Amino acid sequence: MTTGQVSGYVLKICREQTGQTQQRFAERCGVDITTMQSWESGRRPLAAMSAGSLAAIIRRLVAMGADPTTVALLDTAMQADSIISHALTAGGDDVRTHPLSQWVITRNVTHMIAWALNGQTPAALPQWPARRSGPVPNAPLLALDAQRAFFASVRSAAERAGAAGDAGALLARQCLYLSSYDMAGDTRAWIGSMSTYPLVKDHTEWSPSWVTARSVATSVTRHGQMDLLDRFIRDGLASDTGSAANLAYWAHWLGVDRLPRSGDEFMADSATTWDPSALLRALMDRLSPGLGCLALNVRSVWSLTLAHPWLLSDPTLGKAVGDRAELLLDCAELPATTRKELDQMHYGVRLYRR
Repeated sequence: MTTGQVSGYVLKICREQTGQTQQRFAERCGVDITTMQSWESGRRPLAAMSAGSLAAIIRRLVAMGADPTTVALLDTAMQADSIISHALTAGGDDVRTHPLSQWVITRNVTHMIAWALNGQTPAALPQWPARRSGPVPNAPLLALDAQRAFFASVRSAAERAGAAGDAGALLARQCLYLSSYDMAGDTRAWIGSMSTYPLVKDHTEWSPSWVTARSVATSVTRHGQMDLLDRFIRDGLASDTGSAANLAYWAHWLGVDRLPRSGDEFMADSATTWDPSALLRALMDRLSPGLGCLALNVRSVWSLTLAHPWLLSDPTLGKAVGDRAELLLDCAELPATTRKELDQMHYGVRLYRR
């Protein structure tokens, strides 16, 4: 079973961007063609390479014309591979040793994992002119039995973590979220059985139940269940504390806050380690009709501009917010609260334009 499939596929994309064949690129790297094929197929994980050797390959890729944005995703892909590999090879280990109990993953890592499960290209991966010869896969998709094994593993980890209380809270919520990519008929019911919706109403401080509520509410929208998200927006984002924690979550999830996090507690920290304007730019593509979490996305942008009203005075950002608000107000069936928030942002943009 391959354990480096995602990073191997990203390496192949990078190599194709340089215009080099496997043979030619192997020669440039000082390895034989079999080694190059093993890297790209995932049979020989890039993570097993020495740090110096990997750094040399990365330098060669950039020097030979590979897109630096794609090359930078090699590390993200290796992180995804480490989680997939653990799920497919580890047994019922202690919840404290699971990689998902030791660090908070980002959207890019999550999308890389999902790429191996459903074939959907991650949003962060730029388009590339694919060079294909013969019947080769167009995604690092795991075999069906490996997909089933992955989902069985994360479900088992979530159940063990749930029984461990606060010590397993991070692992449980991250496994629950990854489980939502499983389109099996029992997934929604299983998530429901695992997560009695945490009460977040009237919380004055951040707690593990708050972030669990957010993850569960957003994950089940993938299966058509919207009521938990509505409840979370109403209750979990009713206070300044909840709104600030939500923005901190977004900043880490979208890679605006680049600091590695070993737990969710950073969301309760009042010190802002990220740039509000960078977060607003990153949230713009979340203001699109048809997204399952659109109401949460609008609330997040609204609370960000409320906390930092100067953002709307920026000509570029203000125009982007105004244009997105107009688009949604014109074409979407929106909850009354969401429509009100869009109206307020649109009005704020117009005030700064005068």
